[in-house]
Amino acid sequence: MTDLDPLLAETAELVKRMAEAGLTLATAESCTGGLVAGLVTEVPGSSAVLDRGFVTYSNAAKAEMLGVPMALITEHGAVSRPVAIAMAEGALAHSQADVAVAITGIAGPGGGSEAKPVGTVHFACAARGHPTVADAHRFADNGRAAIRADAVRVALQLVSNFTDVLKGSSSL
Repeated sequence: MTDLDPLLAETAELVKRMAEAGLTLATAESCTGGLVAGLVTEVPGSSAVLDRGFVTYSNAAKAEMLGVPMALITEHGAVSRPVAIAMAEGALAHSQADVAVAITGIAGPGGGSEAKPVGTVHFACAARGHPTVADAHRFADNGRAAIRADAVRVALQLVSNFTDVLKGSSSL
C-alpha cells in the first residue's frame, strides 16, 4: 500500500485554499487508482471541495466514463499527453467541478517499454474557461508504491498551481 501520510499537510492546505476560493475538484485517475481523491477525503471539510473522482484504470473506463475517444488511445496509447488532457477535460465535462486533474501512467513493475518505461506518468489539469495544462514525469523505478506516491504529489501540485491561477495570484 502507498504511504501518503507525508502529503497530508500540503493536501490539507490545498483543501483549505480551494474551500476559501469556492473551488471544487474532480479527479480522473488511472495508475493512482483513486489515491488523489482518497487523500483529499482524509482532510476534514473536504466535502466542500471534492465533487467526484473517476477511477478509469481500463481504456474502456476512460472512454465510457470520461468520453476519451478510443481512437486517441489507439493512436497515442493510454499513457500519453493527449489522453491525459482528454481525461482531465472529460472529468470536467462529466462533473460540476471547477478544476479537474488527470493522471495516467505506468507504475510497474511490468508494463513499461523502451519508449515508455516504468515510471512514465502523464498529468493534465483543466479548469472551466482556462487552457488545459499538461505535464509528464519519468519517475525513478523505485517500486510501484513510490511511483504512485510521486504521481499523487505532482497531481496535487498541479491542482495547487491551478488554484493559484484561478484565485488570480500567479500564472501557469
